Amino acid sequence: MTIGWPILSAITFLPILGALFIFAIRGTDAVAVRNARYVALWTTVITFLLSLVIWMEFDFTTAEFQFVEQEEWLGGSISYHMGVDGISMLFVILTTFLMPLCILASWDAIQDRVKEYMIAFLVLETLMIGVFCALDLVVFYLFFEGGLIPMFLIIGVWGGKRRVYASFKFFLYTLLGSVLMLLAIMAMYWEAGTTDIPTLLAYRFPPGMQGWLWFAFLASFAVKMPMWPVHTWLPDAHVEAPTAGSVVLAAILLKMGGYGFLRFSIPMFPIASDQFAPVIFVLSVVAIIYTSLVALAQEDVKKLIAYSSVAHMGFVTMGLFTFTAQGLQGGIFQMLSHGIVSAALFLCVGVIYDRMHTREIAAYGGLVNRMPVYAFCFMVFTLANVGLPGTSGFVGEFLTLLGAFRVNSWVALLATTGIILSAAYALWLYRKVIFGKLEKPALKDITDMNMREVAFMVPLVVLTILFGFYPAPLLDVTVASVDNLIKNYEAALAAASQAQLAVAH
Repeated sequence: MTIGWPILSAITFLPILGALFIFAIRGTDAVAVRNARYVALWTTVITFLLSLVIWMEFDFTTAEFQFVEQEEWLGGSISYHMGVDGISMLFVILTTFLMPLCILASWDAIQDRVKEYMIAFLVLETLMIGVFCALDLVVFYLFFEGGLIPMFLIIGVWGGKRRVYASFKFFLYTLLGSVLMLLAIMAMYWEAGTTDIPTLLAYRFPPGMQGWLWFAFLASFAVKMPMWPVHTWLPDAHVEAPTAGSVVLAAILLKMGGYGFLRFSIPMFPIASDQFAPVIFVLSVVAIIYTSLVALAQEDVKKLIAYSSVAHMGFVTMGLFTFTAQGLQGGIFQMLSHGIVSAALFLCVGVIYDRMHTREIAAYGGLVNRMPVYAFCFMVFTLANVGLPGTSGFVGEFLTLLGAFRVNSWVALLATTGIILSAAYALWLYRKVIFGKLEKPALKDITDMNMREVAFMVPLVVLTILFGFYPAPLLDVTVASVDNLIKNYEAALAAASQAQLAVAH
């Protein structure tokens, strides 16, 4: 499908245009800083409005890639190939929706090198959108790796006391995993003669080769999500990153791992995916239970939410590798829901951090007495994080557990304990921060959320509750793509089993 002009390229590269505009602003006085903020805000808002055109013009009934753009590079072996299907389109809109909220959240919090900060965020937006739109492996890899650079700078320049350590740990972990993926991409090109993703989706890689390719891609996506045991970079990165950096990290960058499984690992290496699904189940269950227990022991609000993110990503990987309609749709829905809820939780932390400049849970208590609006917003997102029916968090977790139960009841049973543990740490955190007597002198004069903070919180509250009661807008978009993925997966397994029978006879 096309609408006559390259809309995906416009959405992808408009933030770069905004970044160049900010770069051209001369001076470092208050007027220049204010102009940089407004340029960044309006660029992200226009990009979001433009991305809604994709939603309105999208054909939900087909699994084909739509709004396709293609320009050949290097004699046709590599091409600038862009397009979206029912899976990637939702992640593009999630990215463009959250970026204006990140700019608003940074409005007062960032006072040093504001122009450079806004440029870094706009460049990061281009690279993240590119990951979800790219239909060539090399272009995908460039966008995927390119996102490391602005995020490295955001943590390393505008982060907390241990920002340099956290930024290098983030960079080295993710880069190391991606080097193996680069080797796999080269091997796929030598085997299939192309890096075009739609062509590779239809190509049947030899069973012996699939295992090696699958593990190479796993190395990259497992770190990105992150899966246990390669998750240790995430709490450090979250704690040291500025509020908006944590939002982008949790809501979008983590989802690139899950998106990679959906786009590459499962459809391109179905035999290996089927063979190694039990490994993913074990890692997912360990992540859900272990990181939930670790979250219970945290004294830093951001660290607790960071470990909570790892546990929730465990539900995603568990759902995706059930290869059932419920599991796959649940995994996608959980990623989108977590993108909204985790972003909101980190923004909630940012609101009180901007006032008190501490993230220690012990420093708070009784905030409901001074901040009733904040207490309400934090309550909605806490309950969504627990997976309360009526919030978006419930739908994704319920579907992934349903898919897991159809495949292995023990996996579903063990994963369900994670929901109980999430209720324990999330409600404990809420009680310690919000309820009780307002006894600490430093909190006596704390003020409730201002209009700017309400402006970025209200859309997240609305979507959390809306998708809890009415998840159809998200599920309807993905159903055709998920059905096609399952059909191709089952056909590949059937062809492989027939080939084995033929060899045996």
